[in-house]
Amino acid sequence: MEILIPTWINGELKPVEKMKAHLQGLRHKAVSVFVMQGSKTLLQRRALSKYHTPGLWANACCTHPEWDEVGLECATRRLNEELGIVGQTPVYQDTVEYSADVGNKMVENEVVEIFVVRANKCVVRPNADEVMDYRWETLEDLHKKIKSKPEKFTPWLKIYLEQHAEKIFSNYAS
Repeated sequence: MEILIPTWINGELKPVEKMKAHLQGLRHKAVSVFVMQGSKTLLQRRALSKYHTPGLWANACCTHPEWDEVGLECATRRLNEELGIVGQTPVYQDTVEYSADVGNKMVENEVVEIFVVRANKCVVRPNADEVMDYRWETLEDLHKKIKSKPEKFTPWLKIYLEQHAEKIFSNYAS
């Protein structure tokens, strides 16, 4: 099934097939969700069947809204589809932009709505088609692990932590 995502063409938002947006490096909308328990954040290891960055560690959920979908609905939907997380309300933090080579001749050129979930209790039931593993990591340990083995992490997670950590975590890390 062809998934159409909101993409800017000549300064105007248009529906474009997701793979085309990535292969041509077109600027498009995205959503990222961080799930927090105190100073720990939920990480997922992307399934090996993913079309880019398979087997790498990422934040809880990263995706693209469908053409007619708003960010909050997308964030909530994908938390359930990827991690089986329900009953949590993502809170909008900020919008950031980045561009990164994600392999297989693809570029993520994204305008990302960042959401954070504070989950005191959180049942995680990963979808094996999306996620091969998950773990909770303190932000301090995550920074250390990315520094020592950057090849194990997605480009966007590294960018978020290096350039946007204050915007994302200022109200949540303890």
